[in-house]
Amino acid sequence: MKLLSAEVVQDVIGCGLSMGADFVDVFVERTQSENMVYRNSRVEDSQSGTIFGIGIRIVYGNQALYGYTNSTEREELLRITKLLAARIGKSASGKAVNFESLKYSKIATLLDKEIVALDKISKLKKIDESLRSGDPKVSQVILNFMKKKQLVEIYNSDGLFATEERPYIRLYQQVILKDGSLQSEASSGPGAIGGWEFMENFNIEESTEMLLKQANTTLYAKACPAGKMPVVIDNGFGGVIFHEACGHLLETTSVEKKASVFWDKMGEQIAHGALTAVDDGTIDGAWGSLSIDDEGMPTQKTTLIENGVLKRFISDRLGEQKTGHKRTGSGRRQSYKFAPASRMRNTYIDKGPYSLEEIISSVPDGIYAKKMGGGSVDPSTGQFNFAVQEAYLIKDGKITTPVKGATLIGKGADIMTRISMVGKDLKLMAGMCGSVSGSIPTTVGQPPIKVDEILVGGEA
Repeated sequence: MKLLSAEVVQDVIGCGLSMGADFVDVFVERTQSENMVYRNSRVEDSQSGTIFGIGIRIVYGNQALYGYTNSTEREELLRITKLLAARIGKSASGKAVNFESLKYSKIATLLDKEIVALDKISKLKKIDESLRSGDPKVSQVILNFMKKKQLVEIYNSDGLFATEERPYIRLYQQVILKDGSLQSEASSGPGAIGGWEFMENFNIEESTEMLLKQANTTLYAKACPAGKMPVVIDNGFGGVIFHEACGHLLETTSVEKKASVFWDKMGEQIAHGALTAVDDGTIDGAWGSLSIDDEGMPTQKTTLIENGVLKRFISDRLGEQKTGHKRTGSGRRQSYKFAPASRMRNTYIDKGPYSLEEIISSVPDGIYAKKMGGGSVDPSTGQFNFAVQEAYLIKDGKITTPVKGATLIGKGADIMTRISMVGKDLKLMAGMCGSVSGSIPTTVGQPPIKVDEILVGGEA
């Protein structure tokens, strides 16, 4: 059953065109979500709900106007359309759309198994017990389980009708260790497009071992030395640096304003020849995957950088119109309350030829950043500052003493030219990305990489 009558949509789009718009699209969304917080060995909070709404975008040349509502009433939708169009005041173009030729974009429907609350609580209890019994120093375990199902319908004045059902599921874990005055923490937040099978396949023992090892390493680590040095960044969430320091600069939202240092570098060498980077919306089950983007375009695998050369930008409809860089199925938004914009999906540095051991052995004196944390980036310059959650010194090509308090400081354009070795073991990690169209699920990733020189901030 459709979320909105096609006849009503036809009237809304027709109204916009009759008031001189060059393009009109309508985005309809219904999202059912639930969140459960398990802390102090019990459920402390549990919420569920449904949001529904409709977004209307009217485009005149390169100018877009956007409005939204929770109402499905024809008159209310027409009122919003007329209100938006009145801001331009353009005369009617006389353009018409044959809505009998609406096209349906066939997409993969992802089925989800319904699970009762007691099964979810039982699973969280097992994870909590595993972490607490794994080390007497555990003082707190916090688990946050999130599950939602988003159904979208997209119509536009080109005659498109597309729909997709998107089931998301994620588990965020945090464990805190204390030993006298010492305290440390470790966290992990795997997620996927899928249903309860994600939790059924979740390896509790493996996750427990990884989190407790990380927390214990940090608990007793000495202060990290500071200065410029080579750094090996491990796979998985290490890819957050590329995402933040370079990925955002390849989105046409930055390029169209010339706010990106790469805006005029198409076809040029912007990274070391060892580096190839990809933004791929088609990876089966990956947290940032989609069959269609929020403008109704099928997603694709987009090679952004190939052997150091800039090949493509991440582009949406307006991005293509303003910059000439073709759409990549990357128009995304948090919800119906946001107009779509060019956004990343699953963005990663692709595999190279080296093992982690070969990369480590090439470093006489430096840092091994095994687990990256959060940080900050100035999108206009690419200047970044990222914390390292788990780090070790490298001496004479071997991993030695654990250290804490390390930060990696630099510019995206610089670090891309200094990634001289790329490993074989590619790993992806789930995250949330905030930008002009809200907060959306994205994946970061990479194999282990070697950065020949970067400024390391430390307490020693």
